[in-house]
Amino acid sequence: MERGEPLAPLVEARALHPLSPAPGAPALGEWAPRAARLGAYLHLPFCVSRCGYCSFNTAPYSAPALARFLPALEREITLCGQAPWAATRRLDTVFLGGGTPSLASPAEVGRLLAGLRSALGIEAGAEITVECNPESVSLDRLRGYREAGVTRLSLGVQSLDDGLLRTLDRAHSAEGAARAFEAARRAGFDNVSVDLIYGLPGLSLATWDRTVRGVLGWAPEHLSAYALTLDEGSLWRARGVVGADDDAVASQYWRLVELTAAHALEHYEISNYARPGRRAAHNLRYWRREEYLGLGPGAAGFLGDVRYVNVKPVDRYAALLERGQAPLDTHERLTARQELGERLILGLRLAEGIPAAWLAERIRLEPGGLDRRLAEWREGGLLQEADGRVRLSEAGFLVSDALFADLL
Repeated sequence: MERGEPLAPLVEARALHPLSPAPGAPALGEWAPRAARLGAYLHLPFCVSRCGYCSFNTAPYSAPALARFLPALEREITLCGQAPWAATRRLDTVFLGGGTPSLASPAEVGRLLAGLRSALGIEAGAEITVECNPESVSLDRLRGYREAGVTRLSLGVQSLDDGLLRTLDRAHSAEGAARAFEAARRAGFDNVSVDLIYGLPGLSLATWDRTVRGVLGWAPEHLSAYALTLDEGSLWRARGVVGADDDAVASQYWRLVELTAAHALEHYEISNYARPGRRAAHNLRYWRREEYLGLGPGAAGFLGDVRYVNVKPVDRYAALLERGQAPLDTHERLTARQELGERLILGLRLAEGIPAAWLAERIRLEPGGLDRRLAEWREGGLLQEADGRVRLSEAGFLVSDALFADLL
């Protein structure tokens, strides 16, 4: 699904709050954000069943487990509001990801958003997204989300082929996905994103074509389409499942580019397409290296020059907060070289690209070899430069991982 990659805030010393930070970690005050506007990612990890391709931090759903988890998440939100800088910061994007956040009721989502408003404040007109699985939503539930303040939905469709959906361990059918999208419209949502996956084992170009055409026929405001990657932690990787070969992936990518362009969606990021004015504001925050809070088990955040990650096990996360301890797992203060690498790689994911001066700075660190490699990319039409900016072409997007490895 369309994702953020955030996590949990630290807590100030006991003089500010009875919770103290993890041993050796800087206090939250030392991680003061540079910007006045932040994003917040809330990780709700529960799933009724785990999809074989998924490597995200998930946990088996049960009503008691969710009931124990939500107060811990609300406590973490409250801690954010007690940071020394909280009174001068506000949120302009919120993303509820998972897992399957749509397992939470409208009342539960409403309490989380109310907590954020109380702790930090949410800007009028903020983008507030909830990821939804088609089988877990109804018209009443979606209307409830809208009344709670949700402004955008990200619908995890993945495919419109029922055979592939079963292979993917998805609980919905193609017809169920269409019904969920229609329910979103009837509930009043005018900003809906749909997620798809290509490069799947057994996915033919004809089946992919039908899926993309079918989804575009719904006229969503946004489409996220990802080539299959089997990361550490996925069941498929453990079982040795192999995705489509490079030629099939390339054919499916180019068909996607062709069809989205025909429907007037801009290809604004490697895996994302949008109607004008409907880019994913929260995810743009990641690609532009803007700051965000991460809340929930396994979430990752970025404040000042620090990236940090919460503990992943849900029971441990809840127990730490219940005992008055912060759920921080790891943190890292970025070096100037790391910051430059992030600016280059994240910025080149976007069609707008990066200032040419950033790339020149990186070349100075490694003259000769990198310069020759970039020249090859330019000659091959993969890297373009104009008006003082460097961008990847459509063809460059397809093979971007190779360039990113060079830039690291």
